[in-house]
Amino acid sequence: MDYAYARSHQHDKNRVESARDRQMTISVIMLLFVALLPYALTAHLAVISPQDPVLRIGSSLTAVCTVSAELEITARSLYWTLNGRRLARNTYRVLSPTESSVTLHQLNGSLQQSGDNLVCHRSNGEVLAGSCVYVGSPPEKPVNLTCWSRNTKDLSCRWSPGSQGETFINTKYILKYKLKWYGKEKDCEDYTGQPYMCYVPRDLAIFTPYEVWVDASNQLGSATSDVVTLDILDVVTTDPPPDVLVSRVGDLEDQLSVSWGSPPALKDYLFQAKYQIRYRVEESDEWKMIDDAGNQTSCRLAGLRAGTVYFVQVRCNPVGIYGSKAAGIWSDWSHSTAASTPGIERSHSGSCDLKPSEHNSTLRKELKQFFGWMRKHSYGCTDVSIKLYDQWRVWLQKAQKTHDQVSKDKAYLLLQHTSRWQIIPLGTHQIQPVRKSIVWFYVTHKKREPKYPFILLINRLAFDCVY
Repeated sequence: MDYAYARSHQHDKNRVESARDRQMTISVIMLLFVALLPYALTAHLAVISPQDPVLRIGSSLTAVCTVSAELEITARSLYWTLNGRRLARNTYRVLSPTESSVTLHQLNGSLQQSGDNLVCHRSNGEVLAGSCVYVGSPPEKPVNLTCWSRNTKDLSCRWSPGSQGETFINTKYILKYKLKWYGKEKDCEDYTGQPYMCYVPRDLAIFTPYEVWVDASNQLGSATSDVVTLDILDVVTTDPPPDVLVSRVGDLEDQLSVSWGSPPALKDYLFQAKYQIRYRVEESDEWKMIDDAGNQTSCRLAGLRAGTVYFVQVRCNPVGIYGSKAAGIWSDWSHSTAASTPGIERSHSGSCDLKPSEHNSTLRKELKQFFGWMRKHSYGCTDVSIKLYDQWRVWLQKAQKTHDQVSKDKAYLLLQHTSRWQIIPLGTHQIQPVRKSIVWFYVTHKKREPKYPFILLINRLAFDCVY
């Protein structure tokens, strides 16, 4: 009995709350209607014709703003704006007490693809009516359609919109493709990359040619590119070669050895890879190219400068996949890998500043001496080597540090014992730290005390050892 009464009481309560919610919703709708009523009436009582016209560049347009007598205003008091700028009075004509026209000649392309805003105003600035004016040109025939496949798994295509390019109004480009001899025409759907580019991620056949083309259309016309016939195996590119290593060739001062891995994504395919190598000295942005390094995964660079840091990149062209006769497409370049040639011993006299390359050679010599001392006398420094210095130079290049700043860099020791710090320039050969102190090594262009633990983040070449 009590349970039935409780259910009935809860049902009545829910019904009351539902009615209250409905009443509140109706009230909100009525308030919005009252607030928007003047604008709705104004929009209904004034109109511009033609509404949203589409015109070619260079055309003329005459638009008429017609107002209802209910507004109790005359056409003579109206004025016009285009994209917020008031149009000259000599472009207006009063056609009747309720009609005002404006005429525009030699129209330029729309400032935005959503159209130019032509608006009729009351004398007090109130907007009476508006129209979007689209001024542009029909699309030209798309050209330069090129496609490539990454590791035979997908297809990317890029094209140019024609010699004129910009149409000034919204123009739709659709990449279409189909198997040459059979199969249904398909539309590419992924246009999220660069402009005039589309990506087909899957479901592609090999050993069968495709036909690919681009359709372009807007409100003024349409155009179609030439059809390109391609085989996926003929347009394969791949990832940059992995595991690029650059090392010295013994004590040879003019040579470096470069090695790399073959494309892992194509390991199950039969193909004949070609490789290119480019390299440059640290102080220059000019690359030297080895155009054809063959199909080997190693090469020796000769004729280099002694005591110099070199940056090396490698790229791959997977030609001849399953017997394809096409020239192939080069991959992107690998990330730079750095190494230095052995330095030449020089004696310097006087107070002249060292050139950057000479400075690097001298600093390298001091580093080698210091690293040897650390491995012999300290704990935790077994992995310290000159390669740390090369890694630091690579980091400088990636950070886009200037050559002037690099040339001022010097190496310092930072000795920490309890809360006391001691900074020693490398090369003074006065290394006498207190027992059980921490020895830091860092490279910087300012002699200052770095704040632990940020030292590792500041210079990227710091390490600590217990002496």
